[in-house]
Amino acid sequence: MKSFGLILWAWIILMLPTQSWAVNVNAVRVSDTAEKSRIVFELNHAVAYTIFRMHKPERVVIDMKHTRLLKSAMHAGLPSATIKRVRHGMHQGVLRVVLDLNQKNLFLRSFLLKKMQGKPDRLVIDLLRKKATDEINVVNKHQHQLVIAVDAGHGGQDPGAIGPHGLQEKKVTLAIAKKLVAMINQQKGVRAILTRKNDYFVGLKKRVRLARQAHADMMISIHADAVKTRNVKGSSVYTLAERGATADKVAIALAAKENAADEMGGIQHQHDEVEDPMLRNILGDMAKRDSLNSSQILAENIIESLKTIGNVKYSVPKRARFVVLGALEIPSVLVEVDFISNPRQERKLRTASYQRKLARAIFQGSQHFLQRMGMMVKTHDKKAS
Repeated sequence: MKSFGLILWAWIILMLPTQSWAVNVNAVRVSDTAEKSRIVFELNHAVAYTIFRMHKPERVVIDMKHTRLLKSAMHAGLPSATIKRVRHGMHQGVLRVVLDLNQKNLFLRSFLLKKMQGKPDRLVIDLLRKKATDEINVVNKHQHQLVIAVDAGHGGQDPGAIGPHGLQEKKVTLAIAKKLVAMINQQKGVRAILTRKNDYFVGLKKRVRLARQAHADMMISIHADAVKTRNVKGSSVYTLAERGATADKVAIALAAKENAADEMGGIQHQHDEVEDPMLRNILGDMAKRDSLNSSQILAENIIESLKTIGNVKYSVPKRARFVVLGALEIPSVLVEVDFISNPRQERKLRTASYQRKLARAIFQGSQHFLQRMGMMVKTHDKKAS
């Protein structure tokens, strides 16, 4: 280990003073819970990084390209239950951070959080202790441990948007949802449930309750968008905005339209109340932030998958107060698969082949999310018919 330390110092000595930095690490924070130790690097921009484990002694190595650690960055919370110390060095614009660990058999996961709601870009690294690792192993060994709630928008007396040639949103969403569920249920260790299985009406809050009753680990609500301008096309993905957060006009208008679905079924309620008052008291701010961050990551993964099959209307997730996303403890997204108001897209949405492509993109995005969050191992999925 002494030679490795000398290499780190050599990097510092060889660093050129004229180096152009793309990313600054402004702060480093470490926190502990019963399940994990978490280290967070607060950044001024998103970063390209690699991460790997080394043994004898136990350590985690993170390389961040074109990055420097500011002198003002504080290693708050050190030493922790898992991390003995943090070391760092530089070489040709690569910041290497070494986490010296005082525990073995830790499960490692990492992910980036983009700048949102006043919080900076962050690189998050979790070191899960044995209990959490055992839970992950159980998931990998036994089927039907992870649950994904798939919500087909509208239904029954609520047709949703209607295309210029009469295609109803409720039929499209149910067809895609059923295809998505079939794909999910072919995966080992994952089970999908539908909030509605046929053409009947289900209230927005009941959809949330069904996801909770199923102990869902994720919820995906499927919709098809519509606007007056007929040539608009492309997919978009939405997450829940925190109370008081500023959503853009497009997201606000869409949330108002989707939240009005209950009125079609004769249900009247205050749409701004997207979570149960009791749950609001039970969930701490950290738990809610983790879930909202997870929803953001899920949305980003689904967008990236949707990009592979066609146009994406918005390349980043949007946020608004959707009632159907009101389970704060469950990572939840609302996917507008395309614009049914566009005659050409309406014809595509009517076909099983396009519905299957959309379902597969959503499926692959959800699988990437689960793998990224350390909730399941990477597998080669079977092609669903």
